[in-house]
Amino acid sequence: MSSSISTAASTTARPDSRHPVGIDSSTRSIVTAAIDARCELIDEHHDSAVRLFNGFYEGAPDLVLDLYARTLVIHDYSNPPHLPDSSLDLILETASSKLAWIQAAILKPRRARTERERRGRLVLGQYPDRQIQENGVTYAIDLLLSQDTGLYLDTRNVRTWAKNNLEGRTALNTFAYTGSYGVAAMAGGARQVVHLDLSRRYLDLAKGSYSLNGFQTHKKDFLVGDFFIWISRLKRAGAFFDCVFLDPPYFSQSRKGTVDMLRHSDRLVNKTRPLISDGGYLALINNAVFLSGKEYMQALENLCADGYLALETLIPVPADITGYPHTRLSAPPVDPAPFNHPTKIAILRVRRKNPG
Repeated sequence: MSSSISTAASTTARPDSRHPVGIDSSTRSIVTAAIDARCELIDEHHDSAVRLFNGFYEGAPDLVLDLYARTLVIHDYSNPPHLPDSSLDLILETASSKLAWIQAAILKPRRARTERERRGRLVLGQYPDRQIQENGVTYAIDLLLSQDTGLYLDTRNVRTWAKNNLEGRTALNTFAYTGSYGVAAMAGGARQVVHLDLSRRYLDLAKGSYSLNGFQTHKKDFLVGDFFIWISRLKRAGAFFDCVFLDPPYFSQSRKGTVDMLRHSDRLVNKTRPLISDGGYLALINNAVFLSGKEYMQALENLCADGYLALETLIPVPADITGYPHTRLSAPPVDPAPFNHPTKIAILRVRRKNPG
């Protein structure tokens, strides 16, 4: 998901929190159990990225812990943000007792007043990691670039799908953010990927991932600007792609259009489907927490009713994001079924009226 259009309030996609984070012995025990459940996902070289603890479902709604290589990222969702020093020390001690090789830690207060504060600050070490490995692909990261981490862990399986299914094909990565879907597609042998995002800084990180993997960068493949403007330009130019990735923010507005993934996700689909070749793919990621899986499936069925779109597959969110049966203590705000998480991922196949 990207900030390709000015984001009104991306954090509204998360359940609201009203109480400050407090870490005590009971919280420490559930964090320890969560880390133990994920131990097989942590590689021996310590260069992967894993969600260590998802407090939304595992018993501490204000706290999420991510691991990027040897850097711990602590997300504080309390509102207003308030993580006491004693709680921070206990989190660091708990994580370090299980993962003694952690070299840096970042605290990100997600409800802080200023963007600078939301980007986070180092609370351990001096140099956070700048790259991770996933499924044989190297991704450049800048953990202090935005309020997020630059690489979304809930869409790991989308990157795997892209690597496995787009050999020799072309793709358009809209709302590209740091370009991870396109990087994965290139690693799988894609012929060309065009990345589109409002932020040059994020696309520069995508270029960094290209360099780390030995891919050539071409200026024409990295488009900076408003989604709606560029989609219109590409249509006028007669551009076609074998796959379009559509992973927009939950809600945002620009002078040229509105993104509303809770009420009008179909509008972006209808904007992009004319750019997809006959037999091509549309990869849809919808992270609207309060949109039920049943409602979203009905929206997808409506889109497919004319016969020119067909549901190919649903892609699950990895278990380190959803939590495990013995670590989950609460459910999402609304039922995401048949999806396994509020981040709802679907791959559609496209048929054109006049192929070619």
